[in-house]
Amino acid sequence: MVSIDTYDACVDFPIFDAKSRSMKKAFLGAAGGAIGRNDSNVVVVEALKNINLHLREGDRVGLVGHNGAGKSTLLRLLSGIYEPTRGSADVRGRVAPVFDLGVGMDPEISGMENIIIRGLFLGQTRKQMKDKLDDIADFTELGDYLHMPLRTYSTGMRVRLALGVVTSIEPEILLLDEGIGAVDSAFMAKARDRLTALVERSGLLVFASHSNEFLAQLCDTALWIDHGEIRQVGLVDEVVEAYEGKEAADAVRRIRDERGHRPL
Repeated sequence: MVSIDTYDACVDFPIFDAKSRSMKKAFLGAAGGAIGRNDSNVVVVEALKNINLHLREGDRVGLVGHNGAGKSTLLRLLSGIYEPTRGSADVRGRVAPVFDLGVGMDPEISGMENIIIRGLFLGQTRKQMKDKLDDIADFTELGDYLHMPLRTYSTGMRVRLALGVVTSIEPEILLLDEGIGAVDSAFMAKARDRLTALVERSGLLVFASHSNEFLAQLCDTALWIDHGEIRQVGLVDEVVEAYEGKEAADAVRRIRDERGHRPL
């Protein structure tokens, strides 16, 4: 059974050379949370504090909060990249972590070869990725560039290639950190359609995004994370209203009305 359960999960990052205020501020800006001290009197950034989640198959959860609030850290906790400093995290199911679209790619090999490598990084087999090559190539619209080294690609072309791979997988648990940019609006619309299809295929979604439109399209519930702690849990429009105000929430409600409030 696909599930995510965390019990008072905390993630601390020790700062062993934190004598100056500027050093502390730099770490705080990078990791979010609050600054404290652990039992050994070492200065730590409390990136996540007392996180309690109980998610099941079919859940579509969005994460909102300012930069450095802890959204990405939470995704990394759920993926197993980070272990809880205190508390526990129990994740059951095949996890597809989609954080950095460029991770697992080699600038010196071709786009086609990178499709295989990136797919392996996401837990696919070589045969599975070879079977997907034509579909991914059609989606990216990169043509002959797929046979050229990745270092010859523009940023937008790299994003296209990475999105093609990411949206071809079959995850049980999809952990998605918004990292889509540097592509034209027409391709963005195409990418969103394909990401929506990916979400439909996944058993459980946790999605960190600054786009209320995208959250309304893909998610039914949301968590507001602030300085490493969960401030509010509820329907997407309710959480957005608490976080950003009524105008933003009304925009979310309009999008959800167009969806007919149907889960993906």
